[in-house]
Amino acid sequence: MGAVRFGRQITTAFALACLLFASSASMADDGTLSPAQKDAVEDIVRQYLKDHPEVLVEAIQGLRAKQESDRRAQAQTALNTHAAALRNDPASPVAGNPNGDVTVVEFFDYRCGYCKRVYPSIMALLGEDQNVRYVLKEFPILGPESEFASRAAQAIWFSNQDKYMPFHQTLMTMKGNLTEGRVRGAAEKLGIAPNALRKAMADPRVADTLRANYALAKALGINGTPAFVIGNELVPGALDSAALKRLIGDARKG
Repeated sequence: MGAVRFGRQITTAFALACLLFASSASMADDGTLSPAQKDAVEDIVRQYLKDHPEVLVEAIQGLRAKQESDRRAQAQTALNTHAAALRNDPASPVAGNPNGDVTVVEFFDYRCGYCKRVYPSIMALLGEDQNVRYVLKEFPILGPESEFASRAAQAIWFSNQDKYMPFHQTLMTMKGNLTEGRVRGAAEKLGIAPNALRKAMADPRVADTLRANYALAKALGINGTPAFVIGNELVPGALDSAALKRLIGDARKG
């Protein structure tokens, strides 16, 4: 509303200035203003804004509100369009209750500090709420180490699903660099031999899944990690336990 009011007020100021020149019969025959008259009109509008700076504040607030409204509308459309790929892609690892009444989708990167920070809250939530379905989208955007770790994790999901979450936990709680050697070592501690991991990572489905996750994130306007989809709400950024519970509660009501 502020932007609309701003436009009306500026239009009014401009119209009054034009009427002033028209009443003085100083306009050209075709009704246009001369360069000098245009400068004078601009001076009137400029002075109006100086005298009423609150109009600019209202306009900026209105513009921001409209942009946020547009962003939410676009996100909702994208969520509806890509609902199946988000929630029911068999290539995406699933934890928690596979038949839960609320699905929490997370796009994450193993080298993302914020992802690691929110990880304990997610695990605690899954332990407390037995009716949450947790879908994990491998989204390595922080360099080659991230990509190798995600490829390894995705390969384990395809080849040995029951070891995916223990491997995920190891990488999420690992401090320092995620070198290829450390990633392979984490898999080996779970009983996955290096040759077996290498073979699993060569499965074309691994690369296909990561490409699909990138495309899905782009379609949803996700360009950072972590990013969550809870119910019909897209929420970028780290969430604390209270926010997670609130969003899940809202999803159940909706």
